[in-house]
Amino acid sequence: MSEFFLYSTVVLTIVISISLYRVYRGPTVYDRLMGVNAIAAKTIVLICLIGFVFERIGMFIDITLAYAILGFIGILAIAKFVSTNRIDER
Repeated sequence: MSEFFLYSTVVLTIVISISLYRVYRGPTVYDRLMGVNAIAAKTIVLICLIGFVFERIGMFIDITLAYAILGFIGILAIAKFVSTNRIDER
């Protein structure tokens, strides 16, 4: 069973790298923002899978909850910054 989780973590890491490409080459800021949000969501699942592999899921659930809260607040802050009209750029 732990082999399944190990293979799942490898596949999930590859999927995260695909989202990283969208962050790097996104044509707009909003595409990059969605890429960062997708990476954060997949990283939460990856941390949970690592917890299953090490058989310490209780500790890793706490880490994922903190990471989810920080990711949510970060995405909100970036979205607020992007959505405001920045007149000072002239």
